[in-house]
Amino acid sequence: MSDQPLSSSTEELLDTAVAALGGTRRQGQVQMAQAVTRALESERHLAVQAGTGTGKSLAYLVPAIRHAQATDTSIIVSTATIALQRQLVDRDLPRLADALEKVMERRPTFAIMKGRSNYVCLNRVGTVEEPEDALLDEADVSWLGRHIARVHEWSQETETGDRDNLEPGVPDRAWRQVSVTARECLGATRCPHGEECFAEIARRKAHDVDIVVTNHALLAIDALSDIDILPEHDVVIIDEAHELDGRITSVATNELSAATLKLAAKRAGKLDAEGRDTKLEDLTDDWISVAELLEPGRWTTIDDVARGPLNGLRDGLWSLREAIHRSPEGEASNDPEKFAERQNLSNHLMELHDAIVRILEVFDEDDPAAQRDVVWLDRDERRGNVLTVAPLSVAGLLHERLFGEQTVVLTSATLTIGGRFDAMAAAWGLPKGTWDSLDAGTPFDPAKSGILYTARHLPDPGRDGLSPETLGEIHDLIMAAGGRTLGLFSSRRAAEQAAEEMKKRLPFDVLVQGEDTTGALVDRFARNENACLFGTLTLWQGVDVPGPACSLVLIDRVPFPRPDDPLLQARKEAATAEGRNGFMEVAATHAALLLAQGAGRLLRSVTDRGVVAVLDNRLVTKRYGSFLRASMPGFWETTDPTVVRGALKRLVQSS
Repeated sequence: MSDQPLSSSTEELLDTAVAALGGTRRQGQVQMAQAVTRALESERHLAVQAGTGTGKSLAYLVPAIRHAQATDTSIIVSTATIALQRQLVDRDLPRLADALEKVMERRPTFAIMKGRSNYVCLNRVGTVEEPEDALLDEADVSWLGRHIARVHEWSQETETGDRDNLEPGVPDRAWRQVSVTARECLGATRCPHGEECFAEIARRKAHDVDIVVTNHALLAIDALSDIDILPEHDVVIIDEAHELDGRITSVATNELSAATLKLAAKRAGKLDAEGRDTKLEDLTDDWISVAELLEPGRWTTIDDVARGPLNGLRDGLWSLREAIHRSPEGEASNDPEKFAERQNLSNHLMELHDAIVRILEVFDEDDPAAQRDVVWLDRDERRGNVLTVAPLSVAGLLHERLFGEQTVVLTSATLTIGGRFDAMAAAWGLPKGTWDSLDAGTPFDPAKSGILYTARHLPDPGRDGLSPETLGEIHDLIMAAGGRTLGLFSSRRAAEQAAEEMKKRLPFDVLVQGEDTTGALVDRFARNENACLFGTLTLWQGVDVPGPACSLVLIDRVPFPRPDDPLLQARKEAATAEGRNGFMEVAATHAALLLAQGAGRLLRSVTDRGVVAVLDNRLVTKRYGSFLRASMPGFWETTDPTVVRGALKRLVQSS
């Protein structure tokens, strides 16, 4: 790694970029860019909260490019959402490269890297004869087959093979038939399509560039595996860092379902499995029968009724893998497609086997893994009984594999919980004494631009849906706002109940999540100024509608995790057992982060005005309410419904 002289300071480069892009100098952006520069030069981790309008992308991209060219190495930028990846690769980075090319040693370079399952696999798409889902009926097979045929045709034309470039898209079930995970992949040297593999082409493009844009899932795979997935690097910048814990947890989670097992057996039956495929099907049937007798929810112990079939499946998977792993002499050259499928399925069977081993280890009192993982059983309408194992915490993994090996900058509009960075730092496993923090603020003035209204007079939220009083409050607020309302609900049931009732009472269009794609609904909401949009979790974090179309954000209740969420309940119990406040550390922190994200939907430009209305009195009546409010933007607060309705009516008149 060579250290080249830095011809321009970060601030000079930032000024050049902002001027070229037609922007204006923002103090928070300058502060953040300087802090990122110091972090990279001192090799100290950094957490930065940068509110909407700060311009945080430029604030980390400029010092990142400067550092990459000075040290002759790549910098990884990881995001949680496809939308931000596209913004960086299709808009921000090309424009930034144009702006900085004239003042840097060379033109800044960049590339995008995603996990293998995001690319169509030419080996798989060429061998899929029919949709491989043992539980589909004939109509579904035909429906799925049409999607697969379209992907097959597209794979002959596309230059990237990237699922995000396939329009219109296809359902997940169809895409799984034509893609492979990293563990299922044969490897470029063994695959008959290795030279033209889309994932390999993307990987080659990502070598020797200044900025590699990826996602949290691939970052997790790179950090947790023993082989390098991403190009060599010594700096990682994590945008949308509030989602890091959840995405890493997802990657480190294994699932076992009857559908997956039956599909594996069916694939093996085409590869001379010596009858062991039939044995696996019988073992799967035994598991299905037993699982129906078991209570869904978290498993803290395991009895012989459950252990027996799982032991059988574990051994059956290993035996089947041994049978299909041995390829006939000459198959690799005489029938490369069949040889490739054999290796692919062998890897998949090992993954399923290891998942069962991991599940059983949780109940081995002599194994430390018993303290690290959580197991639970779900009943899924489509997939049946699904047994899941997930890490109790990812802090240890990240502490060692991410923060121990490179400098990490973490940023988001919402990183402080209860006004402090500590909760997020603990969840990430940031080593004490190795990190700094900065709240870069926002160009908005929340106290002058927004009102936080808590409906103190409403009854406590119940489990039987929205109360008549709450529905009445929703109606009155929306009428005062002239429509223009984003309704964020804690459950799909509540969103649909509110939508059904408001469609009867309101003179405005009421859109509800599920009626169309989320993107299409948000577009319609933004275009129709008097419309309302109701939905659940995706809308809490993914809506960016500046202007009067979003003047009122309704939140039906404090979004605590469900009492039956096995993983979060296990984390809460673990914190309590260690003498900490499990409710505040897990449940309240979870709720505070979502409230901060939801409230952040209101002010998206410096001219925005409006109200965030929380229809849950606990925000002001419970002791934890101040902690939750401290996590939200600093709006002017009231509990008076007359005051807030008057403010909304004046807003309508002024616009």
